[in-house]
Amino acid sequence: MILDFLKSRRSVRRFKPERPPREVIDRLIDAAVSAPSASNKQPWRFVIVTDPAVIRRMAADVRAAVERIAPHVEPDYEPAFRAYGDYFTRFQEAPVVIVPLYRSLTLLSNMVDAGLGQDDRAAIQLMEENSGLIGASLAIQNLLLMAHDQGLGASGMTGPLVALGALRQALEVPPSWQIAALIPVGYPAEAPAATPRKPVESVVRWIE
Repeated sequence: MILDFLKSRRSVRRFKPERPPREVIDRLIDAAVSAPSASNKQPWRFVIVTDPAVIRRMAADVRAAVERIAPHVEPDYEPAFRAYGDYFTRFQEAPVVIVPLYRSLTLLSNMVDAGLGQDDRAAIQLMEENSGLIGASLAIQNLLLMAHDQGLGASGMTGPLVALGALRQALEVPPSWQIAALIPVGYPAEAPAATPRKPVESVVRWIE
């Protein structure tokens, strides 16, 4: 049953050193690019990092960002932030880090004239930005589920994006593309327990 499979997936952040074969990683990307996207624009690209030196540099960049931010967090919350920031570098032991990129769906904003109201213009810009990110997010979910199917561990991490500028530089991301997340991938060295989920009735509002 597909629901059982979905519920059995876990976010894995500890990995064995063995690198999955390239053909297995290719399957993850094949699953990712089968995701739907607005107007079928497929607004995604994937940077696949297996060079340990690059992964270490990325982790160092994230640690540096956490250190810059921590002194500006209210003192009562700084220890918690630093502990939370430790999670941001959990990708550093993964043998593979997949970095999904996305870009805005820039169509309608190029068609409207200068007389369009500011509220409508802002709504169009937000829709276009979100369309790219949502498309990439759907691809990420496909990738995570395929990793689970292939016996791999993985997780979608947005915390490292506190070091967005440095990560863009390390990965040579073109100016028109944005980083959606970091996805560490490898054979799992942990078996996390299921985390609590909010009950369905608490997250739904019906309009009838």
